[in-house]
Amino acid sequence: MSVFSEDKIKQVRAAMAASGTNALVVTHLPNVFYLCGFSGSNAILVVLGDALHLFTDGRYMIQAHEEAPQSHPHIVRTPLSEACGGFLRSRSARKGLRVAFEASSLNVAEWGRLKKAAGTNIKWKPASALIERIREVKSAEELDMMRQSAKLASEVITEAPDFVRPGVTELEVAAEIDYRMRRKGASGPSFDTIVASGARSALPHARPTEKRLQKNELVVLDLGAILRHYCSDLTRTVFLGHAPARIRRWYKAVQQAQEAANDALRAGVTAGSVDRAARRVLNRHGLGSYFVHGTGHGLGVEIHEGPRVGRNQKQEIRAGNVVTLEPGIYVEGVGGIRLEDEVAVHAQGTEVLTSAPRGLLEL
Repeated sequence: MSVFSEDKIKQVRAAMAASGTNALVVTHLPNVFYLCGFSGSNAILVVLGDALHLFTDGRYMIQAHEEAPQSHPHIVRTPLSEACGGFLRSRSARKGLRVAFEASSLNVAEWGRLKKAAGTNIKWKPASALIERIREVKSAEELDMMRQSAKLASEVITEAPDFVRPGVTELEVAAEIDYRMRRKGASGPSFDTIVASGARSALPHARPTEKRLQKNELVVLDLGAILRHYCSDLTRTVFLGHAPARIRRWYKAVQQAQEAANDALRAGVTAGSVDRAARRVLNRHGLGSYFVHGTGHGLGVEIHEGPRVGRNQKQEIRAGNVVTLEPGIYVEGVGGIRLEDEVAVHAQGTEVLTSAPRGLLEL
């Protein structure tokens, strides 16, 4: 499958022109993949006005030609930053270059090699989320891949009653989730699968441990699949046994907060206004102080992309964005409740991509 799109490259070149540059050095691997389809672990992509140039090493010679046939592969034996710098030096000898680079993905050593090899006839400019802003708006093809990834993850979490039970460890549940995702076609999890039980469920990003699940406790399951390079993300909360009234009340509040966020989500609003909608509901229930993170985030070829749906975020939600809506409450010593779904924003309305039942699951 090729993800190459002339429209993406046109957008990048337009952004380059607007920033006053005529070349772009892409070192963040998800951005390399996004622009040319190459998925190897060692690559630099140079975007010029007339061509793409892909630098990688001999391990990926065949893969580069298969995945990125529209680029010009450079198979090199030296550090990629040196080879890329030498290429830019040869281009700048004929024509002065104003080169944008991804400062946030270059370490000091790589930046030093790149700049030294490129020589002095180049003007450098850090690129601030140039490609990431373009990535936020998904094409119809990308949305279709994300629907399929969300469907796969939804199927796995719907199977939770088959393997979530007292006596098994968090690690065993996480391993079963990962196995089932791969068995359904995922290349892997979007992130380290979260299984947190009992008091540990009050840790929003808990790592699974050897703790055994017990009766009468909460279990938070947060998972996502990578399918054809695109990520999904959803969370459900389980109670092992018959949930007491307090847990039911808290869960209902979290559900209402998510519904309020979904009602507020549409093209043209600010991301912060969506977060406020969820937070108002939890504040009304006296639970606002237990909501310790943002309401959501964008996702795509990476699990965390823009826009960030959090406090005071002024970025405008755009048609084509795909975001999570994941309000939660976390009570130390008791446990946590989180409900997360993945939502696509269209010009008219929204589409919830994840389909697993949203009620409190009692096992």
